[in-house]
Amino acid sequence: MFPIAILAGGLATRLRPLTEKIPKALVEIAGRPFIHWQLELLREQGVTDIVLCTGFLGEMIEADIGDGSAFGVKVRYSPDGEKLLGTGGALKQAIPLLGDGAFFVLYGDSYLPIDFRAVGEAFLASDAEGLMTVFRNEGQWDKSNVIFEDERIRVYDKKRQLPEMRHIDYGLGVLKTRVFDARPSGEVVDLAEIQMDLVRRGSLAGCEVFRRFYEIGSHEGIRELSEYLSGRSVSSPNVP
Repeated sequence: MFPIAILAGGLATRLRPLTEKIPKALVEIAGRPFIHWQLELLREQGVTDIVLCTGFLGEMIEADIGDGSAFGVKVRYSPDGEKLLGTGGALKQAIPLLGDGAFFVLYGDSYLPIDFRAVGEAFLASDAEGLMTVFRNEGQWDKSNVIFEDERIRVYDKKRQLPEMRHIDYGLGVLKTRVFDARPSGEVVDLAEIQMDLVRRGSLAGCEVFRRFYEIGSHEGIRELSEYLSGRSVSSPNVP
């Protein structure tokens, strides 16, 4: 299984005042910090080599999680430093910890009850440099932003909506580390820019998933995920 980079460095301004003194990863969901649920889901999926890309109040995450052994995983940290690098810049900085092949990338506010191994296999079966999981959203959970055809992402744009867009970026991707070779260290760049460049080159595969995503990027998202996780066994967070 690939290692995974979790993008956990944002300011979480939409959740203020909740996130003025704690990072989003430590927001309480169903009685526990969100990152606990996320790490246990990854362990259940067999993803145990984890790099946390941290920024705002990242030292609090490191103090809470440590090396990850309490969760049955190995956690290492790639802090942004004095300047927030954006999601793409944070991944570039984490490359030395992620190895020379490919890695999963997961947004730090996403809880995704799907089969990660199947996503990895879909990437290996493609000839692409990256893969994006997509969900047929039809504008229901958020604005659709993807045109997905023939196992490829044909259009991805978070700012410009097209009527042909039926799918949404689900929140889990795979990237080859070489995608970042030409990127300068310390560059501030969004992951979406890197993915859109792969789309232009015809090198971003797509993998459709069929279970809705959960996120804690909004207060409504927190409420929905709390309801979903309430009463679950921590050893089986992925059971419907």
